[in-house]
Amino acid sequence: MADLAPAPRLLHFAAAFGAGGLLSLMVLFNGTLAVYGSLLFASWVPHLTGTLLAIIILLALRPRRASMVRPPLWAYLGGVSGGVTVMLTSATVNTALALSGTIALGLAGQMLFSLFADIRGLFGLPQRMPKPRDYLALALIIAGSLVLIFLGGAT
Repeated sequence: MADLAPAPRLLHFAAAFGAGGLLSLMVLFNGTLAVYGSLLFASWVPHLTGTLLAIIILLALRPRRASMVRPPLWAYLGGVSGGVTVMLTSATVNTALALSGTIALGLAGQMLFSLFADIRGLFGLPQRMPKPRDYLALALIIAGSLVLIFLGGAT
Protein backbone atom coordinates (compact mmCIF):
# COMPACT_ATOMS: atom_id res chain seq x y z
CA MET A 1 0.00 0.00 0.00
CA ALA A 2 1.47 3.34 -1.03
CA ASP A 3 1.83 6.05 1.58
CA LEU A 4 -0.18 9.06 0.41
CA ALA A 5 0.83 11.45 3.20
CA PRO A 6 3.40 14.12 2.32
CA ALA A 7 6.81 13.87 3.94
CA PRO A 8 7.10 15.80 7.20
CA ARG A 9 8.89 19.13 7.07
CA LEU A 10 11.01 20.87 9.67
CA LEU A 11 7.96 22.90 10.74
CA HIS A 12 6.08 19.66 11.49
CA PHE A 13 8.91 18.40 13.69
CA ALA A 14 9.16 21.75 15.48
CA ALA A 15 5.40 21.87 16.05
CA ALA A 16 5.34 18.32 17.46
CA PHE A 17 8.34 19.06 19.67
CA GLY A 18 6.71 22.26 20.91
CA ALA A 19 3.45 20.41 21.61
CA GLY A 20 5.42 17.92 23.71
CA GLY A 21 6.90 20.76 25.74
CA LEU A 22 3.47 22.31 26.22
CA LEU A 23 2.09 18.92 27.25
CA SER A 24 4.74 18.69 29.96
CA LEU A 25 3.83 22.17 31.21
CA MET A 26 0.15 21.26 31.18
CA VAL A 27 0.76 18.12 33.25
CA LEU A 28 2.87 20.11 35.73
CA PHE A 29 0.27 22.89 36.07
CA ASN A 30 -2.62 20.42 36.39
CA GLY A 31 -0.72 18.37 38.95
CA THR A 32 -0.19 21.54 40.99
CA LEU A 33 -3.92 22.29 40.76
CA ALA A 34 -4.66 18.76 42.02
CA VAL A 35 -2.49 19.36 45.10
CA TYR A 36 -4.49 22.48 45.98
CA GLY A 37 -7.87 21.09 44.98
CA SER A 38 -8.88 17.70 43.65
CA LEU A 39 -8.45 15.66 40.48
CA LEU A 40 -11.82 16.89 39.26
CA PHE A 41 -10.81 20.50 39.95
CA ALA A 42 -7.49 19.90 38.14
CA SER A 43 -9.47 18.72 35.10
CA TRP A 44 -12.25 21.31 35.24
CA VAL A 45 -10.08 24.44 35.39
CA PRO A 46 -7.97 23.80 32.25
CA HIS A 47 -10.96 22.60 30.24
CA LEU A 48 -13.00 25.64 31.21
CA THR A 49 -10.18 28.06 30.41
CA GLY A 50 -9.45 26.22 27.17
CA THR A 51 -13.10 26.44 26.19
CA LEU A 52 -13.20 30.16 26.91
CA LEU A 53 -10.02 30.73 24.88
CA ALA A 54 -11.40 28.69 21.97
CA ILE A 55 -14.63 30.72 22.01
CA ILE A 56 -12.66 33.98 21.97
CA ILE A 57 -10.50 32.77 19.06
CA LEU A 58 -13.56 31.54 17.14
CA LEU A 59 -15.32 34.86 17.62
CA ALA A 60 -12.23 36.82 16.58
CA LEU A 61 -11.34 34.75 13.50
CA ARG A 62 -14.79 33.54 12.44
CA PRO A 63 -13.41 30.58 10.48
CA ARG A 64 -15.57 28.76 7.97
CA ARG A 65 -16.36 25.10 8.48
CA ALA A 66 -14.17 22.85 6.37
CA SER A 67 -17.17 20.68 5.55
CA MET A 68 -20.91 20.92 6.05
CA VAL A 69 -21.01 17.17 6.70
CA ARG A 70 -21.41 16.41 10.39
CA PRO A 71 -18.61 14.44 12.05
CA PRO A 72 -19.44 11.03 13.55
CA LEU A 73 -20.67 11.13 17.14
CA TRP A 74 -17.58 9.34 18.48
CA ALA A 75 -15.46 12.30 17.33
CA TYR A 76 -16.88 14.34 20.20
CA LEU A 77 -15.43 11.94 22.78
CA GLY A 78 -12.05 13.71 22.63
CA GLY A 79 -13.13 15.93 25.49
CA VAL A 80 -13.96 12.92 27.65
CA SER A 81 -10.60 11.27 27.01
CA GLY A 82 -8.92 14.66 27.57
CA GLY A 83 -10.64 15.09 30.93
CA VAL A 84 -9.71 11.58 32.07
CA THR A 85 -6.13 12.12 30.85
CA VAL A 86 -5.83 15.31 32.89
CA MET A 87 -7.14 13.57 36.02
CA LEU A 88 -4.83 10.56 35.61
CA THR A 89 -1.72 12.61 34.90
CA SER A 90 -2.56 14.99 37.74
CA ALA A 91 -2.68 12.00 40.07
CA THR A 92 0.53 10.36 38.87
CA VAL A 93 2.69 13.49 38.59
CA ASN A 94 2.41 13.88 42.38
CA THR A 95 3.79 10.35 43.02
CA ALA A 96 7.22 8.76 42.74
CA LEU A 97 6.76 8.78 38.93
CA ALA A 98 7.07 12.58 39.00
CA LEU A 99 6.68 14.64 35.82
CA SER A 100 9.27 12.85 33.70
CA GLY A 101 7.99 9.34 34.53
CA THR A 102 4.40 10.37 33.91
CA ILE A 103 5.25 11.86 30.51
CA ALA A 104 7.49 8.91 29.53
CA LEU A 105 4.89 6.27 30.38
CA GLY A 106 2.20 8.41 28.75
CA LEU A 107 4.24 8.45 25.56
CA ALA A 108 4.60 4.67 25.69
CA GLY A 109 0.83 4.31 26.16
CA GLN A 110 0.14 6.67 23.26
CA MET A 111 2.44 4.74 20.97
CA LEU A 112 1.04 1.34 21.99
CA PHE A 113 -2.54 2.48 21.35
CA SER A 114 -1.48 4.16 18.10
CA LEU A 115 0.03 0.92 16.81
CA PHE A 116 -3.16 -0.93 17.77
CA ALA A 117 -5.31 1.72 16.05
CA ASP A 118 -3.14 1.49 12.91
CA ILE A 119 -3.38 -2.32 12.81
CA ARG A 120 -7.17 -2.33 13.27
CA GLY A 121 -7.89 0.82 11.24
CA LEU A 122 -9.84 2.29 14.15
CA PHE A 123 -11.87 5.49 13.88
CA GLY A 124 -11.59 5.66 10.11
CA LEU A 125 -7.80 5.49 10.02
CA PRO A 126 -6.24 3.65 7.10
CA GLN A 127 -5.20 0.17 8.16
CA ARG A 128 -1.41 -0.12 8.40
CA MET A 129 0.73 -2.96 9.61
CA PRO A 130 3.56 -1.72 11.82
CA LYS A 131 7.11 -2.28 10.68
CA PRO A 132 9.80 -3.80 12.88
CA ARG A 133 11.18 -0.30 13.51
CA ASP A 134 7.82 0.67 15.06
CA TYR A 135 8.12 -2.15 17.59
CA LEU A 136 11.78 -1.27 18.20
CA ALA A 137 10.81 2.36 18.88
CA LEU A 138 8.12 1.19 21.34
CA ALA A 139 10.61 -1.09 23.12
CA LEU A 140 13.15 1.75 23.37
CA ILE A 141 10.53 4.15 24.76
CA ILE A 142 9.43 1.60 27.38
CA ALA A 143 13.06 0.81 28.26
CA GLY A 144 13.87 4.51 28.53
CA SER A 145 10.80 5.04 30.71
CA LEU A 146 11.90 2.28 33.07
CA VAL A 147 15.45 3.66 33.28
CA LEU A 148 14.07 7.13 33.94
CA ILE A 149 11.70 5.90 36.65
CA PHE A 150 13.88 3.35 38.45
CA LEU A 151 17.35 4.82 37.93
CA GLY A 152 16.56 8.50 37.39
CA GLY A 153 16.75 9.41 41.07
CA ALA A 154 19.88 7.37 41.79
CA THR A 155 22.99 9.35 42.63
